[in-house]
Amino acid sequence: MGSSSGGSAFGKTQDKWAEFPPVARNSTKTMQINLGYRCNQSCSHCHVDAGPNRTEEMQSETIDLVFEYIDQWGIRTLDLTGGAPELHPLFKQTVRRARQRDLHIIDRCNLTVLLEEGQEASANFLAKNEVHIIASLPCYSPENVDTQRGKGVYLRSIEGMMKLNKQGYGRDGSSLSLDLVYNPQGIDLPPDSKMLECDYKRELAHQGVFFNQLLTMVNMPIKRFKHSLKRDGLLDGYMEKLVSNFDSRNLERLMCRDLLSIDYRGYVYDCDFNQMLGLGGVHLRDLLLGSASDMEIKVGAHCYGCAAGRGSSCGGALQS
Repeated sequence: MGSSSGGSAFGKTQDKWAEFPPVARNSTKTMQINLGYRCNQSCSHCHVDAGPNRTEEMQSETIDLVFEYIDQWGIRTLDLTGGAPELHPLFKQTVRRARQRDLHIIDRCNLTVLLEEGQEASANFLAKNEVHIIASLPCYSPENVDTQRGKGVYLRSIEGMMKLNKQGYGRDGSSLSLDLVYNPQGIDLPPDSKMLECDYKRELAHQGVFFNQLLTMVNMPIKRFKHSLKRDGLLDGYMEKLVSNFDSRNLERLMCRDLLSIDYRGYVYDCDFNQMLGLGGVHLRDLLLGSASDMEIKVGAHCYGCAAGRGSSCGGALQS
């Protein structure tokens, strides 16, 4: 399936959404587990609908199943997400268990959580355990960040980066990686990540903070962002943009091909987005009896968000 232009009518575009091509699964390299939906922020683009009032969290028995699966199948990367994963009471214990297995550990950090009560030592803990930080900072402009994430979030994010920089994150010659994530404002697709990375590094250096790489991600048309698009009458146009910018070269690099996403209850999905849409259903305890390679990857209209333009994934753009 090559690039095509979307029609102006919702129904016409809807027909094209159903045509997203099948995606074949490779061997699993990464387990991404959602520790829960509690977060100290409520961002307008959040596809998890996370926030301070959410109480769902992964239980210790489910975390045990995660490590049982990791041991059984030789998974090498554990990707911790939420909400704010650091707010889970077993976050540090989970990191320690992963370190004992010499896993590559990723923490999806929103930066401001490092300033919350009880998190005073978190930056030091993350550094000691060599956790790879992938942190959300949707723009280097204070106005844009505060519009998307709430008043004062930009300055608090800078303060969080400073705490990580003091531990060695983002510094030349350091093995501690701090990558930032850019999300567009509104319905635009991300620009070239390397060009934007130069802008980020220049502007953030003025603030005295440093990082390694910039990852660009498309805003997925699901949950909170989809609701805002529908409210503003922009959903049809956004979907047409994703469809018309479809690039088949992205199919070989889609993250769902070698990743499993586990929700806080222990149910298994192809990706974080399918998890939020409930497109799955197998529990991890049942998967221990079989193989993830037998699971069909469930695709739908939202998959155009990962395959449009330069592509999008939890690791950033799929094409340079």
